[in-house]
Amino acid sequence: MRTEKPQTAKVFSFHGGIHPPENKAQSLQLPLGKPSLPSELILPLGQHIGQSSRPLVKVGDKVLKGETIAINNGFLSSFLHAPTSGTITAIEERLIAHPSGLSDLCIVLTPDGNETWTDLEPLNNWQDISKTDVLAYLSEMGIVGMGGAGFPTQVKLQGAHKNPLTHFIINAAECEPYITADDMLIREKTLELVAGIEILQHLVEAENVIIGIEDNKPTAIAALKTVLTQRNSDIQLAVVPTKYPSGGEKQLIQLLTGKEVPSGQYPADIGVLCQNVGTCVAIHDAITQGKPLISRFTTLTGDALKSPQNVEVLFGTPVAHLLEYADYESKKLSRLIMGGPMMGYTLDSAAVPIVKTSNCILAASKKELPAPAPEQACIRCGMCEQACPASLLPQQLLWFSKSQEFEKAEHHNLFDCIECGACSYVCPSSIPLVQYYRHSKSSIREAREANVKADLAKQRFEARKARQDAEAAEKEAKRLARQKATTNKATDAKKAAPAKAAPTAATAPATNDESKKLKVDIAIGKSKLKKLQKQLLEAQENEHVEEISNLQLQVTDQEKAIAALEEQLAKTPSAAPAAPAANTEKAAPAPVSDELKKAKVDVALIGVKLKKLQKQLVETPDDQELKDKIAAFEADLKAAQDIVSKLSSNAQPSTNTAAAEPKAAMSDELKKLKIDAAIAKAAVKKVEKALKKAEEIKAPEADAIRQQLKEAQQRADELEKALANPETAAPKAAPEKAAPTAENTDAEAAKKRKIDLAIAKAGIKKAEKNIQLLKDQGKEESEIEASEWPKKLIEAQQKLAALEAEEGAPAPVEKTAEPVANNETKAEPEMDLATQIKKEKVAVALAKAQINKLNKRLESTPEEADSIKQEIAATEQRLQSAEALLEKLIHSQTNMQENR
Repeated sequence: MRTEKPQTAKVFSFHGGIHPPENKAQSLQLPLGKPSLPSELILPLGQHIGQSSRPLVKVGDKVLKGETIAINNGFLSSFLHAPTSGTITAIEERLIAHPSGLSDLCIVLTPDGNETWTDLEPLNNWQDISKTDVLAYLSEMGIVGMGGAGFPTQVKLQGAHKNPLTHFIINAAECEPYITADDMLIREKTLELVAGIEILQHLVEAENVIIGIEDNKPTAIAALKTVLTQRNSDIQLAVVPTKYPSGGEKQLIQLLTGKEVPSGQYPADIGVLCQNVGTCVAIHDAITQGKPLISRFTTLTGDALKSPQNVEVLFGTPVAHLLEYADYESKKLSRLIMGGPMMGYTLDSAAVPIVKTSNCILAASKKELPAPAPEQACIRCGMCEQACPASLLPQQLLWFSKSQEFEKAEHHNLFDCIECGACSYVCPSSIPLVQYYRHSKSSIREAREANVKADLAKQRFEARKARQDAEAAEKEAKRLARQKATTNKATDAKKAAPAKAAPTAATAPATNDESKKLKVDIAIGKSKLKKLQKQLLEAQENEHVEEISNLQLQVTDQEKAIAALEEQLAKTPSAAPAAPAANTEKAAPAPVSDELKKAKVDVALIGVKLKKLQKQLVETPDDQELKDKIAAFEADLKAAQDIVSKLSSNAQPSTNTAAAEPKAAMSDELKKLKIDAAIAKAAVKKVEKALKKAEEIKAPEADAIRQQLKEAQQRADELEKALANPETAAPKAAPEKAAPTAENTDAEAAKKRKIDLAIAKAGIKKAEKNIQLLKDQGKEESEIEASEWPKKLIEAQQKLAALEAEEGAPAPVEKTAEPVANNETKAEPEMDLATQIKKEKVAVALAKAQINKLNKRLESTPEEADSIKQEIAATEQRLQSAEALLEKLIHSQTNMQENR
């Protein structure tokens, strides 16, 4: 057996650092203590960084020592085990050890005193199985970092494989004053520590393994040297000078390797991994004995304790129980701190429990930790910069934090601050620098979370907008298809001769019915699919694992069903158009002019855009830019409607039209094909735009939009082919003389009147709605009258009255031209009278509203009573005049109707 001395590593240095009083001897005078079981154990579910654990037990359950009572809740989470046997008496909010002093969800366990262990299953074959299985086992044992923030060990070890490791460092420095928990652990469990390090070395495969320990722990150093020599271990021992904070991860790495971790990176990025001695012992106990992490070494110290010492304590033990065990003096106790005096935090209550990261309870007297002196102005001495171990500029960071210039603070590497407190310790102005930095970090994190939420909300909004655009495009495509089908059917019916109908005409309706049924089924299936995809997205956002898998299966099944229906629809033969008769008794009406068709298309497009803008205006009524756009579109719409009216009046078909030449009929069909092709191309562009938005935000409706684009493109291609071969696409025109019948002309005129009536009524409703909206917003009557809506209301009412008067007149017939002219002459004064009546009704309503408003003002502001009463009197006079005029107009209208 070799008896060589353990290898020693070279020691470097780091910038800054301080030498506060150590105060470590007090807690090392007594041997390791083991407190009795408390009356209850309080086990917080969030004893580590990341998501809190999920409880597996319920109130009333009996558990054994070491039994799993909570499992991990995501990647960055950990398991939790029962520290002793007993009964779960509550799962509720309790105070926890946290700087905020807030409560968190805890499992409350009442011990039965039997200490009955569950069945332990050690991992004896850890050298033979895969490293992934070993990491999974450590995760189930609840192992987390015992010296810092409680980072789950399996996650840290997984990240170590990003780059080849050159150094594996065991942190035994324990630089914080008062704390001696790691020192006592090394003394008591030296062999277990070295064995745990060897297990970790097997997992990480680092080139060098170094234990870093401060030179103020001679007993622990001697014990390590003895065990390392006995085991002929390759583990190196590095004794570093006592300086705070040499136990910081980045500072210890710089001490032992000479490497500096770059800003914003992790030690694993430069090939270094650090673990605490407590974590190594916990890994040894889990692998070799099957024991989960249920206890730890904790230092009890401070002048308020008669028996300061280190204890091995179960997780969940209340701090008050430990204070009683160490014989605390309540009169001396001034501050109760969890952790050390430099990086610890004050506890507001002794009822909080010990958790996996609790390394010290400091019960300090006033003399030991006096209240900090009041903050004074910075004198720019630079001592904080000299003491900073992270080579930062604390003075600059203070200014940025006070002025809330968080971007500049981040630029000066605020997040590289380890909050060690060295700058605050040396500051002659007693400025609590660390508290300022913590507040700035918290504000920056909150801003980042808010930005993330805003981005998610924006993505959901854009996905919804893309879905709405896709639905609108789909509806438009269906509308155009229905319009096309109706037009083709009417044209075929007029051109086809009843005596020479195609033999396949009988089977066409059956084929069309089957095709329509399939299309309806596909539309219903797509609607269900969209609902399922929306539910799936919500479940993914809320991380409901069970719902996600179930909804994913439903989405897949629905997609398959839709695909089957679309395949069946593709196989369904389309009905062949009936061949036109050679000789038809009735010829088709004369084709509408190109200018009239273009004008109607312009009216339809402008109307669609105007409706969209009006919907947006309802949501944001104060958007002036939107109002200007709406006014411009309304002007364009009115101009387009005037053009349509003018062209319609000019295009009067004669009763005796000559027979259309075959060439002219072909020209009309070509024009119709061109219009259809233009509409199809516009639909393709609209769907392409919606697809682009959906793909940018990765919306789940992208596949459905692609299918719509494919169908729209196919329709456009078919029309392009038809344009290329007009002879095959257009049926031959009948060489018979054609003339539009009087019945068709009357039907078209009636249809146009109905459309004009609907537009006029919609205009009245819109104007009334906007006037009411202005009233609800508290606008003055003068402001309402100055706006465009009262004028538009009157115009719309006049137009409606004219149309209603026109509708009341008998339809024009060629043989009765003279009576029609007389009726129109009679209708004109009646129409003017109706317009005046409506105008006066509006004036009466406005005057009444103004009086009500003035009365309310009079109640709320009595000091302006004189001026308000004058306004009320003037308004009442206007109201009386308007009512009198309205009564006369109504009487005149009644007389005219009786005369008729």
